Amino acid sequence: MFTGIVTSIGEVRSVKPRADNLHRITIACDYPRADIDRGASIACSGVCLTVVDTGEEGGRTWFAVDAAAETLRVTTVGRWRTGSRINLERALKFGEELGGHLMAGHVDGIATVVGREDMTEMARFVLRAPRELARFIATKGSVALDGVSLTVNAVEGDTFSVLVIPHTLRVTTFGALHKGEDVNLEVDTMARYAARLAEMK
Repeated sequence: MFTGIVTSIGEVRSVKPRADNLHRITIACDYPRADIDRGASIACSGVCLTVVDTGEEGGRTWFAVDAAAETLRVTTVGRWRTGSRINLERALKFGEELGGHLMAGHVDGIATVVGREDMTEMARFVLRAPRELARFIATKGSVALDGVSLTVNAVEGDTFSVLVIPHTLRVTTFGALHKGEDVNLEVDTMARYAARLAEMK
C-alpha cells in the first residue's frame, strides 16, 4: 500500500524490451541502496512495480523493475524513455504517518491534462478521465495522479480539477506538467466500493 506522498523523483536510465512483451526498466533515485531490497514494491508514477535488481552508478542508486504487457497497456509506463522523470514512493510501513490516502498502486487508467492555470499560491489542473472511471471521481474526494494524492476540487462530466500547492509542484513532476500530457489515474478505493454497493441495491 502507498499514501500518495512522493519521496523522490526518479530518472529512467534505460528501457530494454525482453521476451513476452516485458520491459526491464532501470531507474536512478536518491534512496540509499541499502534501503531498497530486491522484491520490494515501489510506486513509480503511481504504478506499483517490484524491484528485481539494484546498484550504484555515478554516485546514485539505481533499481530495476519489470513491466508486463498489462501494465504497458493500461498506464503510461510504455511511453517512458531514457531521461523520463517519474514520481517515486516506497511502500507504506505499519506505524508510519498516513499523509495522503490509501492507494494500492494499481492504476485504473490514464487521464489527460486539458488545462493548467498558474496562480499566485498554487496551480489548477483540469483533467479528463476515461468515461468509465469518471463516475468514481467526486468533489472533495481523493484521486492519485502519477502517484500523487490529491483532493478533487470540482467535477463536470468526465472532467475534474485539482489544486496543487507550491511544495507539491516543487517535489513532484507536476511542476513540469502541461496541457495535453497524460498521467496515471487511480481512483479512490472507497468510491469504487460505494458505487458497487449502489449497483447491488
